[in-house]
Amino acid sequence: MMMHHFFLLPLLFLSAFLAVESISPSERKPRKAKLPKIRKENSVLLLKKSNFDRALKETKYLLVEFYVPLSQASQNASKEFAEAARLLKKEAPRIQFGKIDVTDQHDLRKEFNIQEFPTVKFFVDGIREAPIDCKGVRQASAFITWIKRQTGPSTVLINSTHQVEAIINADDLAVIGFFKELHGDSVEVFRETAKDVPEMPFGMTSSEDIRAHYGIQLNALVVFKKGKPVHNEVLGDGRRNKLDLTRIIKTFTLDLVTEYNLETSVKIFDVPVENHILLFIPTSSKTFNTTYENYKSAAAEFRGKIMFVLVNTNETRNGRIFEYFRIREVDVPAVRILNLTSQEKYKMPADEVTVENIRQFCQSYLDGKAKLHLSSEEVAEDWDKMPVKVLVGKNFNRIVFNRTTTVFVMFYAPWSYECRKLLPIWDELGEKYQSHEDVIIAKIDITANDVLSVEMDRYPFFRLFPAGPNIQEVPYAGEHNLEAFSEFLEEQMKMKAETREKGPSRGMKEVFSQKETVITEKEEL
Repeated sequence: MMMHHFFLLPLLFLSAFLAVESISPSERKPRKAKLPKIRKENSVLLLKKSNFDRALKETKYLLVEFYVPLSQASQNASKEFAEAARLLKKEAPRIQFGKIDVTDQHDLRKEFNIQEFPTVKFFVDGIREAPIDCKGVRQASAFITWIKRQTGPSTVLINSTHQVEAIINADDLAVIGFFKELHGDSVEVFRETAKDVPEMPFGMTSSEDIRAHYGIQLNALVVFKKGKPVHNEVLGDGRRNKLDLTRIIKTFTLDLVTEYNLETSVKIFDVPVENHILLFIPTSSKTFNTTYENYKSAAAEFRGKIMFVLVNTNETRNGRIFEYFRIREVDVPAVRILNLTSQEKYKMPADEVTVENIRQFCQSYLDGKAKLHLSSEEVAEDWDKMPVKVLVGKNFNRIVFNRTTTVFVMFYAPWSYECRKLLPIWDELGEKYQSHEDVIIAKIDITANDVLSVEMDRYPFFRLFPAGPNIQEVPYAGEHNLEAFSEFLEEQMKMKAETREKGPSRGMKEVFSQKETVITEKEEL
C-alpha cells in the first residue's frame, strides 16, 4: 500500500507541472497596453488624436503648432518652429515641440477652437485644459525667447547704468521698467507683459541711482529705440493691464504709419490693436506727400489705440482690400476705420485729409460718436423673379428674419473660384424648393453688401434662418452638394415644425410685398 502512494506522488507533481505550463502567458501575466507611436520630423513631434495624450503625459513643457500644410503662413512658421526645436533640443530637453495637421485632425481642431493658421499653444505639466496662447511669434529666435520667458525669468534684473546701456543698444528696440520697489501689481504686470513680447529684451531695476540717471521719478515703463527713449508709460494704481502695455510696446515694431503689403500684413495683424485707420491713396498722386504728412502727424496721438495704415491704390495686389472696403477710383483719397473684432467700418465724414479732420474722426470713433458705414447694392427690380432670390444689404434683414418663412442663404464672393463652382448647384436647390411657400433659397454678394446681423466666415459660407418668432441663425457645415443641402434643410424644417407659431401662414408674395427696410441714420451709406 505504501509503495502504491510513492508511485502516485510523481504523477501528481507531473500533472501539476503540465497544468501550469498549459496556462497562456496572457492568463499568467497581464500585458501592458501598447503605447501609441510618436514620430519626429526635424526635431518636432508629429501629433494626432491617438498620441496626443501620451505626448502630454511624457512632456513637462509642450509647444504645439496647429497648421494647414497648404497655407503659406503655416509653411513659413513651420520652418522657424522646427529651427527653434533644433536649437533648444540639447539646451532644454524638458521642452518639446509638436505639430498637428488640422486638415485631418478635426477633433483636436474643435477641442482647442483653432480658427486661424498657424495657431501655437503651450501646454504645461500635461494639463490639457486652458493652454497658453503663443500669439504673434514668427521667428525661431522669438519662439525660443517666448518659451524661455514662460519657463523662467521673463526680465533681466539691472543693477547698473552700464547694464541698461548694454541692453538698449544691443537691439533696435528694448523695454526697461523703472520701479521704486520690485514687488507689487505694476511689477507683476510688467513681468507678464515681457512674456508676450519676445521680439525685444526686457530689463527692470529698482536702483535709485539708475532712475535718477534717466530722470525717472515714478514707476514707469520706457521703450528705447536704437538707444534713445521714444515712449514713457507711467505705471501704478492699476492704470494699465498687460494687454494695454502689450499694445503700446508692439506698435513700436512698426512705423508710425505702416504701408499695407504682403510683407507687412502679417506684422500689422500681429499687433493687438483692434482699431485700424486706413488711408487709400495712390503714392504717385501729386498731393500724396502733403496728404501723407497730415495723416502721419495725427498718428502719434493715437498710438496703441488706433493703428495707422497706408494703402497704395496703384498696387494691383491690393485689389482685395479695395473690394472689402468698397473703395472705387473716384473715392480716393479715402479714409476708413475698421474694428477687427466686430468688422464694423466707419467713413471719415470730411473729404479733405487734414490733421484736424483725422484727429476729429479718430476721437469721434473712440468716443463712440462716429457713424457706422454700411454698404449696400440697390435692390434689383427682378431680385425675386428667379428660383434663387438675390439679397442685398438693404433688404437682407426684412427677408431673412420673419415668422413664417425659412430662408437658406449662400454668402459668396464673385471672384472666388469655389463660389462660382457652387452657384449652379445653389440654382438647382432653388428650383427644387421653388414651389414651397414657406422656403426661400437666396444668395448675397458679401463683397458688395455689409450685413452686421451675421457673423462672417470664409467664402462661400451658408446660413439657415428658420421661420419663427425668434431671430435665429443656423450655420451649415456639411458637404457642398445638392443632396447634402436638401437633407440639412429638411431636417431643420422638421425640427422647427413642432415649435412653429400656429395661425394662418403668409406666403412668399406677402413677405416680398412689404416695404423695403430703410437704412437708419446710423447706417450711413
